[in-house]
Amino acid sequence: MKAVVFAEHGPPDVLRVVELERPKVRAGKVLVRVRAGGVQPFDTRVRQGWPGLALTLPSGIGNEFAGTVHEVGPGVDGFTAGDDVLGWTYLNALAEYLLVDADAIAPKPPGMPWEVAGALSASGQTAHTALTILDVHPGDTVLIHAAAGGVGTVAVQLAKAWGAVVIGTASEPNHDYLADLGAIPVSYGEGLVERVRAVAPHGVDAVVDGAGGQALLDSVGLVRAADRIVALVNVELADKVGARRLQPDRSVRRLNELVDLHSAGRLRIHVRGSFDLDQVARAHHEVEHGHGRGKVVVTIP
Repeated sequence: MKAVVFAEHGPPDVLRVVELERPKVRAGKVLVRVRAGGVQPFDTRVRQGWPGLALTLPSGIGNEFAGTVHEVGPGVDGFTAGDDVLGWTYLNALAEYLLVDADAIAPKPPGMPWEVAGALSASGQTAHTALTILDVHPGDTVLIHAAAGGVGTVAVQLAKAWGAVVIGTASEPNHDYLADLGAIPVSYGEGLVERVRAVAPHGVDAVVDGAGGQALLDSVGLVRAADRIVALVNVELADKVGARRLQPDRSVRRLNELVDLHSAGRLRIHVRGSFDLDQVARAHHEVEHGHGRGKVVVTIP
């Protein structure tokens, strides 16, 4: 099978498409023929050599996927060959075949496009987990930094679905996009605190920070306590100011909730770029070098 690997840390062109042996199915596992997988900022940081992350090279890449069940192992109930699924894994999603735990996948609805299914799981569950940690309730005002990105797009819609007022920071070209999702858009940069207070005079109840840096520092003065901030990036700075790190908490229950919201028309996943497997370096470059909307996806015909 073809798979994306990297043998050294560096820019996108360290990624290579190589031939590997197809995994053999085992008890409790499902072998999936992958059709699409999302590319996250996390993937690019891992490829660059994220300090503190223990990684044996060469390594695969990619943490979310969608595809068709090719074979099920002994002890697996609820799935059969031919079922379309989506799910999550760790640093090996961008490959033609993927061996995953049966409790890391969920059925893909027939009407959900492959690109959307491949881009939903990791970013969607990150947003859901962050808002759950913050205990967002109806009537809360939630500030979301990097609100037009993959995680931010989902976080905006979930917070709205849970009854919150949402303020989203983004570059000005993405303001109409955020407004269409139901957020109040504000711009990054100097004067951020004043712009947020102009629409939320009493501050905000919670912050999902996908930007870090000055946006995180500004957020401390907008909430009643720093532990009302969940930091998705710049976690060292988050520790210094008392914000909370995101602790991954992925589950089939959480994933199915996201799928149901999408099927009900209450969650949109915007795919801004789709690349073939042999264009994976371009996909990583797109994620690294733009303030684009939504997700970037790699497809595997």
